Amino acid sequence: MIIKNFIKAARLRTLPLSISGIILGGFLAMSDGLFNGVIFSLAILTTIGFQVISNFANDYGDGVKGTDAIRIGEERMVSSGKISPKQMKKAILISVILTIIFALFLIYESFGLSNFGYSLLFFVLGIVSIVAAIKYTVGDLAYGYSGFGDVFVFLFFGLLSVLGSYFLFTKEIYFLLTLPAISIGLLSTAVLNLNNMRDYQNDKKSNKNTIVVKIGLKAAKRYHYSLLLLSFISAVSYVVLTFTKTVQFIFLLAYIPLVIHALFVYNNKEELRLDAELKKVALSTFLFSVLLGLGQVL
Repeated sequence: MIIKNFIKAARLRTLPLSISGIILGGFLAMSDGLFNGVIFSLAILTTIGFQVISNFANDYGDGVKGTDAIRIGEERMVSSGKISPKQMKKAILISVILTIIFALFLIYESFGLSNFGYSLLFFVLGIVSIVAAIKYTVGDLAYGYSGFGDVFVFLFFGLLSVLGSYFLFTKEIYFLLTLPAISIGLLSTAVLNLNNMRDYQNDKKSNKNTIVVKIGLKAAKRYHYSLLLLSFISAVSYVVLTFTKTVQFIFLLAYIPLVIHALFVYNNKEELRLDAELKKVALSTFLFSVLLGLGQVL
């Protein structure tokens, strides 16, 4: 039973979103003829490790602060008493150790022993990613309680994920790649914003000052539409600027469910109903990364 509870705490439904940037980075490297299956596999494992650390830490942090005492959506394990805070801290530590091991193998596979500077840079980025994942809700200065969660998601799920994974394959980055990285980052931020809109009432009572709590639900909806629209503009700009074949626009299919989602959010009056939309946006982001990537290699 305890293993089942930890699997629930890992929140497997968040994993497709977390690896979307890695998948896109891999496709972009493949379009340049520089894809490496071992690097890709290790990058996926490392990213999943970061996400599991984040989910465990989020469960622990919100649980000990009492934020999850009354919540909408998936049951949290610490707040429900199914996993003790001590057990969750051990799970976080084990996850950190495993993730560092994956990251070291990834760095070695990508850079070997001849690029110490790059190896050190990515090791530091890995440590920063782990610290950021934990400090989102853990501790007195948890930035998720101060409205900075959106910045973290945009930077780590978007820019670092896409550009960093591409660099692991190619050892270079060019400016236009920031456009698809921005798209992934904005869509990932939209998932967090949707989550925070769902939890608005509970977060407000718990003094968890997300951007939604700070600006209110009406403004949060406008913010949500802006994230979706800007992600679209960024992706279209990238394809137009790199256009060689019509199939590159296949990614537009991923925006069909996102448009339907935006209309739902516009008409919705009940925060509880937003929970089902989380999976839709997350899977649409995953689909977007696959389709945009395929458009570059087909």
